[in-house]
Amino acid sequence: MKKRASRLVRSGVRVALAMVVAFGLLMGAGQAPAAAATSTAATTAVLTPVTVLLDWAPNTNHTGLYVAQEKGFFRDQGLDVKIVQPGEGASAESLVAAGKVDFAVSFVEWLVNARLSGIPAVSVAAILQHNTSAFASVKSKKITRPRDFEGKKYGGEGLPMERAILAGLMKADGGDVSRLKFVSVGVSDLLTLLQRDIDVAWIYYGWEGIEAQLRGIPLNTVMLSDWDRAVPDVPSPILITGERTVREKPDLVRRFLTATARGYEFTVAHPDEAADLLVKSVPEMDPKLAQASQRWLSPRYKEGAKKWGEQKSAVWQRFADWLYENKLANRKLDTGTAFTNEFLPE
Repeated sequence: MKKRASRLVRSGVRVALAMVVAFGLLMGAGQAPAAAATSTAATTAVLTPVTVLLDWAPNTNHTGLYVAQEKGFFRDQGLDVKIVQPGEGASAESLVAAGKVDFAVSFVEWLVNARLSGIPAVSVAAILQHNTSAFASVKSKKITRPRDFEGKKYGGEGLPMERAILAGLMKADGGDVSRLKFVSVGVSDLLTLLQRDIDVAWIYYGWEGIEAQLRGIPLNTVMLSDWDRAVPDVPSPILITGERTVREKPDLVRRFLTATARGYEFTVAHPDEAADLLVKSVPEMDPKLAQASQRWLSPRYKEGAKKWGEQKSAVWQRFADWLYENKLANRKLDTGTAFTNEFLPE
């Protein structure tokens, strides 16, 4: 599960890995140039630097972070935040645990495996309450449910997690994963491959599913959240930090999440403006895709939760047990230490 940036870095958001997206402070309106420069320098001096590592190229899963940056919500909390894209090498869990970055976007399965390996990382917020990924196929192939995957060609990365999830889905629908052919496709454009070389691909519906609509590619999708009985649904993605940061800098965690929650709450209420702010921050992004994706995703950030970021113990435990039962984890996880809601604003 270490190939953080390899899947879903697609057209419209393909950006050089490891590039830092830096944001400058705005000068106060109405000040003389010399006074403004002095004020900016003074303000910068008192801000606490914070680094946030994304899981892949910027997209609408991350909008709340960019909104908090552009609207000054981080600055209001005394934070100078840099949003960084992932490179090859150490995992996000290892980096936050070692204090190399302060926060990172990750996924429940990655964090579970990291903690079972002794890496002290912890989830502090759910960015989305449910898994919005799906197994997709072009409509002309008439693949409408998991058992229809039999005899077809699946294009992915060849990870154990992929096979286990597909096996669970197909078994629950009376299918057999041994009759599905696995093909490694790396970081190729899955939507193009679905029309030409493969039958099924794992996509994020909120991005690639919306992109397919804009490109006029009719898809059938099997949403993972609709098959919770086969593969437990989890928040996806999540925000993580290191246990040491939680222990030694609780006020920093609280301030960061206060600003971040404000960014996502704004995105829920104002999807079009939030998408504009995202594109302003990431000008390589297709604005039409950003707008359409944001309109689809904004109602889903808090879906079924009292507030943005909330995490539920039963949800975490069920998925951790599923990983263990499917031999994707070497022992059962104590989920009580894997996540916390303590630092979310009221």
